[in-house]
Parts: sequence; C-alpha cells; structure tokens
Amino acid sequence: MSTLAGSNPVRVMLADDHRVLRDSLRLLLEHNGCEVVGEASTGEEALALAARVRPQVLVMDLEMPGVGGLAITHRIVKLSPAPHVLILSAYDDEEYVIEALTRAGAAGYLLKSDGAAELINAVRAIIAGKRYLSPSVAPILLGRLQSSEPSLPILDLLTRREREVLRLIAQGATSKEIAERLGISPKTAQVHRDNLKQKLNLRTTAALVRYAIKHRIVNPE
Repeated sequence: MSTLAGSNPVRVMLADDHRVLRDSLRLLLEHNGCEVVGEASTGEEALALAARVRPQVLVMDLEMPGVGGLAITHRIVKLSPAPHVLILSAYDDEEYVIEALTRAGAAGYLLKSDGAAELINAVRAIIAGKRYLSPSVAPILLGRLQSSEPSLPILDLLTRREREVLRLIAQGATSKEIAERLGISPKTAQVHRDNLKQKLNLRTTAALVRYAIKHRIVNPE
C-alpha cells in the first residue's frame, strides 16, 4: 500500500459526531496510506485532542455539538504545529465556504456528497500545502467572484505562505532565494510561485509584482 506523501503515513484526525461516518472515513483513509491518530465527537474534544496527538490533517465536520466546526477550526489552526483542517460539510452555500477558507483558516472544503476519491484528493492536496475545493463548490465561488455584486477578494484565498512568497517575488527574489529565506526547498518555492500564477490568473513574474504593489503586499521603491 502506498502512502499519500513520502514514506511515512499521513497522520489524520477525524472530528464528527456520527460514529458510522467516522468508521467509514477511517477505513477509507487507512486503506489509502493514512494513519488515523484520533477521533473526536465534539468541537471541544477536537481541540483538546488535536493539541495532544498533533495530526497533520484534521477532517472536521462543519456542524459539531457544542462549539461549531468553524469556530473550533479558527482555534485549531493557531496550534503549533497547526494541522491542515479539511472541512467536511453537507452545505454548498457560498457563505459557509468563504467563512471556512478565509476567516476560519481551513485548508480545504469537501462536501459529504462527494465521492471517496475526492477525500483522498483533498488530503493529498492540503498535505502538499495547497488549498482544496470540492468540485461541486468551486463553480459557486467562481460565480461569486465573477458576479457584479460585492465579492470576496481573490487575495483572501491565498495562504499565509503564499502571501510570503508573493512578497518576496515582488522584492525580486528568485525561487532559490525564497527557499533560503523561508526554509523550504527550491522546488517547493517554485510550486508556490506556480500556484500564485494560477490562483491570481497571472502569467508572468512581472504581473505578480504589479499585483503585489497594487494590493499593498509590498510597497514600490
């Protein structure tokens, strides 16, 4: 059985108040090279358990008993080291998606109606430092961004690391220099650069620099 990332199993924690669903998720994840290191049935339990077992990925139900999934996610992503939180939800409402990815700090949003393969794709994406959106949700956000109504700034969809990389790009740093500054590999730095171009729909480094200046990521000299 191959693992999702490298030679070691990805450490995953489950937070959902439905035991049957947790059992199904555990079997699916373990069959695909993950190690389920803990399970929680309430938001408060999820926070305490995440601090203790330190998972790499936390699959979090949006509607948890007690403190809800979004509020708990906002607190969990402040742990050190912080797990990548994948929201698992029955709702495709754009406000839930935006709240989860921007204000709560989740790394991904998956619908419970999505297939099993999407869960594995989501874990694979976020463990690599990327954001993940359910294929059913992505068109909703795209429609929001393209509408004439006030929309979520694309900048808000960038991770903190992507903002750091964008700032360094705007300062003229190469991928090698970015890697040295942030303590990552040059390959990872280049992946961040490519992801920025894709997310911001920009083709060149010069366009990234102009974007950073326009949105005050960096001040023009």
